[in-house]
Amino acid sequence: MDDSSNRKIQWYELSKSSLQYFCRMNDQQRFRSLLEPILVPRVVGSPSHRAVSSHLARILSASGFTIQWDEFTESTPHGKKPFKTLIATHDPNVDRRLVLACHYDSKILKGEVFIGATDSAVPCAMLLEIASTLGLLFLQDVTLQLIFFDGEEAFEDWSNTDSIYGARHLASMWKTTYITTTQLSSFKISTEIDRIDLLILLDLLGAPNPHLYDFSGYSSSNAFFKIASIESLRKAGCLHRLPRIFQPQTIFRQVEDDHLPFLQFGVPVMHLIPIPFPAVWHTAFDNADILSYETIDNLNSILRVFIANYFGLVP
Repeated sequence: MDDSSNRKIQWYELSKSSLQYFCRMNDQQRFRSLLEPILVPRVVGSPSHRAVSSHLARILSASGFTIQWDEFTESTPHGKKPFKTLIATHDPNVDRRLVLACHYDSKILKGEVFIGATDSAVPCAMLLEIASTLGLLFLQDVTLQLIFFDGEEAFEDWSNTDSIYGARHLASMWKTTYITTTQLSSFKISTEIDRIDLLILLDLLGAPNPHLYDFSGYSSSNAFFKIASIESLRKAGCLHRLPRIFQPQTIFRQVEDDHLPFLQFGVPVMHLIPIPFPAVWHTAFDNADILSYETIDNLNSILRVFIANYFGLVP
């Protein structure tokens, strides 16, 4: 195990047969059934936005996750808006969490229909895919938690107050939510945010040939290079033969996104966002036509194998 910012980033070596099993669990028909209900405009507070939140909760509940909502109202450049972040926890009684996150709202493009297939319908479906395929296998002292942030997109121009509404609210709330834990004879008071071993944020995924990097200062380099090493499984034939996605290098830059409030509170973050962004970013062309399902297959396989290694899952 590696220690990162006083949190434990754990890793279990799996047999070759187990690695192959988790790598080959993809089913494009299943994935499309998870994705298609999300490929709609998801402007905060709209009927389609509410329908997508119901779809997410329904799949996660069926996969054995406990559903919670962080609901609040906040002032925006478009007046007061209701926000609803979904938190799905496999076992709420377990103290430590590996968190996978994305945002499910979509941007307002004036005069155009914006689907946001990469931003972030596909990341949402990827989290549903993880829940659907691995949900019954978790038996650990660390649990899996999935967060679907609301209000990531700015209503007008991105700023500290007009962006990442759901992430800012949840991080602030969890920083002041105190819990007590006991281990053997020890008694500890900590906050809800301290329970997160690692936050993996997915964004702008699904277009062909993404390049993902380790970000300097995020306290997750060990975890990133572990997940990057999994891509070598393409030699074993369980990944499509595509250009490398995970680039084994650290870059010195920061992309503003839902992870920032958590990073500021000391949570290690792995930010899976392509650099450069997809060419269709924040345009009406970010729709189903841009998606590469072979790329998505590889991302799903690599992430699934990483989680299996993290939890020591047995098929």
